[in-house]
Amino acid sequence: MKKKILILGNSAKEYALAKKLSEKHDVFVAPGNSLIKEFATCVDIRETSVSELVEFVLENDIDLTIPCSESSFKTNIVELFERNNLNIFAPSCDTARIVLDKAYAKKVLYKLHIPTPKFGIFEKQNMANDYLKNQSTPFVIKTNEPSSAVILTDIKSSRNIVDSIYAQKNNKAIIEDYVYGTPFSFYTITDGYKALPIGSSIVYKHSLEGNGGQITDGMGACSPNYKLSLDNEEYLMNSVIYPTLNYLENGGYNYVGILGVNGILTDDNRMMILGYNSFMQNCDCAGVLELIDTDLCDLIYSCVIGSFSDEFEYIPQKDFSATSLVLYCRNNLNSENVIQGLDSLDEDTMVTYYNNANKNKYMEIEANSGCVLALTSLSRTMKSSVEKVYNEAENLSFSGLRYRKDVGKPEFICV
Repeated sequence: MKKKILILGNSAKEYALAKKLSEKHDVFVAPGNSLIKEFATCVDIRETSVSELVEFVLENDIDLTIPCSESSFKTNIVELFERNNLNIFAPSCDTARIVLDKAYAKKVLYKLHIPTPKFGIFEKQNMANDYLKNQSTPFVIKTNEPSSAVILTDIKSSRNIVDSIYAQKNNKAIIEDYVYGTPFSFYTITDGYKALPIGSSIVYKHSLEGNGGQITDGMGACSPNYKLSLDNEEYLMNSVIYPTLNYLENGGYNYVGILGVNGILTDDNRMMILGYNSFMQNCDCAGVLELIDTDLCDLIYSCVIGSFSDEFEYIPQKDFSATSLVLYCRNNLNSENVIQGLDSLDEDTMVTYYNNANKNKYMEIEANSGCVLALTSLSRTMKSSVEKVYNEAENLSFSGLRYRKDVGKPEFICV
């Protein structure tokens, strides 16, 4: 049955979700962007304007609302929607702390005896500097801000990072050991009681080949993560996902939504959990969603209305591999930078746009500074999907175009 669905957010993951759901349903996106308008209705309401969103849902008979952006998770939207008997697929603000507050997440991992890199959390600058005196290298410093993690190889250069963190009010530093191995993201869907895997990926976070440069939101991804065995996934479900859900439930917090974990699979097959995700990431969302071999809306709706445990025993997956490659722009002029070659892409190549892409008055798609789009190709093997996505990338051009040349290359999956 066709449903009216409202998605909250305006970046690549919202674009991918809206496009997928629009194949069978009427999709609205708040606030959305000029490119989402091609297949969904954009609503001029901020994802944090909760009262306006409630009014819109009531006036337009929306069947289901799906917040994706972190901004929407930080509001009281779940409480207000439930008070008005409206269906919403998201954890409450207090429950979402596990995915929004990195320091809190690290404490939960430690309390539940879930393996995580050795860490320290510091609210005062002098305590962070004292901890660094005995810190082995390399190590990671991060805050609660998105994409804030910095890998450091010497103590001296960390001083400026620490200074900049505490120059911002109400911030705290998290310092943790750096772990070598294969990065993974593992995603589940849950009604708060039962959880089922929906996909996994290798996410390439570094901006440069060979995992150099800055840590980003993601420069590419391969799904599923072929390094994760069935035993690894069983471990993640039984020793990470369910203990976390039980911990939240015992505290009075029922987590409804997508619950993902980021981690490292070491060379000796140990798993180190770095933190939690509230949704797929911008760079891997299209690939993960495309590999789910059932109606995504049915999955989500069943979690909201309470029939998930009865209706689903497992989530079928397509026997394909997906490779996503993020193209970004280093042109700071942000004007008249038309993307050339889009018409030459294969019909089965998925294009996911970030909010740094927009249409000009001539209906041409332009690239602004930052991540612009992700190309996603599916094939029976990862090797062929990698080859295909790079062949497609060669068709595109715009000023300042950059992308990693080693996504999906086995020699560069370790960090």
